[in-house]
Amino acid sequence: MIHGKTIGIDARMIEMSGIGIYIQHQMGRGIYEVAVGREEEIRKYDRQVRVIPFEAPIYQLKEQLRFPEKEIRKAGVDLMHFPHYNVPLSYRGRFAVTVHDLTHLILPEFLGNRVKYEYAKTLMAHALRKSEKILTVSENSKKDILKFFPDLPPAKITVVGSAIEDDFGIREKKDLEYLYDRFRFPRDRKMLLYVGNLKPHKNLRRLLEAFHILNREDTILVLAGKAFQSLSLEQQEEELGIRGRTVHTGLVTKEELIDLYNLTDLFVFPSLYEGFGLPPLEAMACGTPVVAANNSSIPEVVGDAARLVDAENPEELAEAIRDVLDHPDQAEELIRRGLRRCRFMTPAQVSGKIQAALSELL
Repeated sequence: MIHGKTIGIDARMIEMSGIGIYIQHQMGRGIYEVAVGREEEIRKYDRQVRVIPFEAPIYQLKEQLRFPEKEIRKAGVDLMHFPHYNVPLSYRGRFAVTVHDLTHLILPEFLGNRVKYEYAKTLMAHALRKSEKILTVSENSKKDILKFFPDLPPAKITVVGSAIEDDFGIREKKDLEYLYDRFRFPRDRKMLLYVGNLKPHKNLRRLLEAFHILNREDTILVLAGKAFQSLSLEQQEEELGIRGRTVHTGLVTKEELIDLYNLTDLFVFPSLYEGFGLPPLEAMACGTPVVAANNSSIPEVVGDAARLVDAENPEELAEAIRDVLDHPDQAEELIRRGLRRCRFMTPAQVSGKIQAALSELL
């Protein structure tokens, strides 16, 4: 509750990666009195909030037709916060919206067809124009919003950032031993790690090409994330002759993720576009050097704490990986800068910015 007013949040995506973490960080901080979503999921993060149960697949007709607006009004909600642009077109209450990125508009080729693109654009245009406040996670995302929707007043958009969970940090090496058996990692190899979903815009094809160019028998590449296109990636690995030096872990638990960051020698993030991009910061918090793409919001997020490259150039990506692996002084300097960078991106700091932005409307 802010200024005696009741704030609600659409928490349906609380268990999803990316946006889910953004929602989780806000719960239990006294900002919201009401949350819409699955009660068993919301209760993991907030025991006090009133839950309005609602389940519907995102980007589907059901969420448009059955969103519980009547129940929200009965709960006395003065302002809703939608942490994604899929605001029901029929919603008539006051609301603020968070737009994390414009991937669906900037890289429409990865949506699959024109219908999905038009649906995404319609939802986003409605959310941006009807909202009373737009929150976003980076200055780059703000710039992209204004590029695609130039009629919006810049003052309507507030950059609140995103945060690393407090659990991410440096672990004792002895506590990582189980990973070798869990994922059948060879103990005598160096390790490169990628974390995230395996969707096309994550640019893993170029990463595989770079790993092929690297041509090091003493190094493995670990891909940790949802297997969106794993079969096509495995086919590419076969064609490149690197299949025996790659490991697909599939989805991992948070504890396994933190330990993987700690175990690896280098984290690589070759994405073509990010609204923010948490994985490089998570790796930094765990004391791991980072090589990342020099596009979209990534330079803004990592600052001088990562080796930045043109990720569409596999030769340049391979060279950067080789440099960091072969020069411990470079790796140590990146680690030092990364640990310093993470201090300024905590859940409490981001939640404070969100609360301040919402309070301006009440």
